[in-house]
Amino acid sequence: MVDLSKIEVWFDDNLGDSTFYFKVFAVVFITLLLNFIWSRVYNRLHQQLLKTKNTWDDALIVSLSGPMVLLIWGIGAWVVVNHLFEYQVQATIRDIGLVVLLSWFLVRFIRESEQNLIEHNKNKTDESRIDHTTIEAISKLLRVSVSITTTLVILQTMGVSISAVLAFGGIGGIAVGFAAKDLLANFFGGLMIYLDRPFSVGDWIRSPDRNIEGTVEYIGWRQTRIRTFDKRPLYVPNAIFNSITVENPSRMKNRRIYETIGVRYDDINNMEAIVGDVKEMLRGHPEIDTKQTLIVNFNAFSDSSIDFFVYTFTKTTDWIKFHEIKQDVLLKIAQIIETHQSEIAYPTQRLQVEQIESQA
Repeated sequence: MVDLSKIEVWFDDNLGDSTFYFKVFAVVFITLLLNFIWSRVYNRLHQQLLKTKNTWDDALIVSLSGPMVLLIWGIGAWVVVNHLFEYQVQATIRDIGLVVLLSWFLVRFIRESEQNLIEHNKNKTDESRIDHTTIEAISKLLRVSVSITTTLVILQTMGVSISAVLAFGGIGGIAVGFAAKDLLANFFGGLMIYLDRPFSVGDWIRSPDRNIEGTVEYIGWRQTRIRTFDKRPLYVPNAIFNSITVENPSRMKNRRIYETIGVRYDDINNMEAIVGDVKEMLRGHPEIDTKQTLIVNFNAFSDSSIDFFVYTFTKTTDWIKFHEIKQDVLLKIAQIIETHQSEIAYPTQRLQVEQIESQA
């Protein structure tokens, strides 16, 4: 219970004292002055650190700005309450405030460092580039660790036994595990994605088991967001990836051209020369990777054509450039066939009619 008589006595003793207002004004003025000095120092340091190539100092000064302002005003409020109003703030509240400020600073520093590393990676080559998904995973784990540690320290400061909390958490974890098994499955699915890295943000993936195909935009602890080729967002629970096959075409080294071309039966004598010229054309093509498998062979007698097939790989994996190369290869094959006075076959049928002589 608050002793109202003490409050009345304090008001009678202080509100009539002119020096009390001066003290309050002095504390507020000093607090504003310190805040102004810090803002000037911060702006000057920030401008200087932006010129350096080190990304950590930028993250440090940016993440320090908010907590430092709050710390300055917190000290001013503590002086006013403790010394002017003569109301002793408990050490527990002071310690909790310092822990929260430190936790806020660490979380901001981790987040700023993550963003700076991702931005810095854009200017690096593939050999020195850190994987985008790895950066996000480490950042999330660090932020979770800071949050859990902060909570435990605050509970300890408030006099709560940490061992009892951990014991209760072990018992409660069993009940929560049964109630939220899908959530836990998604969490561990996300953990496996971060550890095994079957795909990363920006990769094009597809699954032959499910109707999943598109570009990975975000990998969370519960779900992964995929942008399909018709620009629709697809949200896939992470547990799904533990039970399906996932293809990652973004990590292909080459793209394959596999086509079967049919020539007329009338041009069978030119088949060997056509196949040889097509093979030579592919070997000399600047966009065909001759270190990979290259096959051009007469393959089959079909119903209305004699077929040869082309099996080769391009150097590029870019989807648009691949189709331009494939178009160029197919047009050159058509020119080779025409050069040999031959034609590409189309479905035909021959009807043979026999005349039966009638007997008298």
